[in-house]
Amino acid sequence: MTVNIKTVARSFSLQFLYQCEAEKLLYYSEPHFETFAQHFKISGPVTTIVKEIAKGVFDHLDKIDSLITKASKNWSITRMLSTDRIVMRIAVYELLETSVPTKVAINEAIELAKRFGSEGSGTFVNGILDAVAKELRSE
Repeated sequence: MTVNIKTVARSFSLQFLYQCEAEKLLYYSEPHFETFAQHFKISGPVTTIVKEIAKGVFDHLDKIDSLITKASKNWSITRMLSTDRIVMRIAVYELLETSVPTKVAINEAIELAKRFGSEGSGTFVNGILDAVAKELRSE
């Protein structure tokens, strides 16, 4: 079975961004990333993609969080599970700033949420990202 490099990179991006959040690091730090990459033995094209995603999420964090907040009517972003919030940030970054198709970004996010989140994370993430995608199509 062939493993998709972007799928692997999204998983490492989630882990890196989770670590940053846990350490209250709210910006991209190259030394921090290098330590993370060495620890998890990330190399080659995966490293490039993880860096791109992490930098992109941090660079667009206010807009990303605004879209997630608007789409999550009864949830404040701070009340969401960290893993769910970060998964959605990655997907919204991809929707805003990359050529990743909407369906792919959402499906990848759902799978990450199921893997790293709680029992209901996949459904929760799907609902919010679907609303974000509709909002972006209407702009």
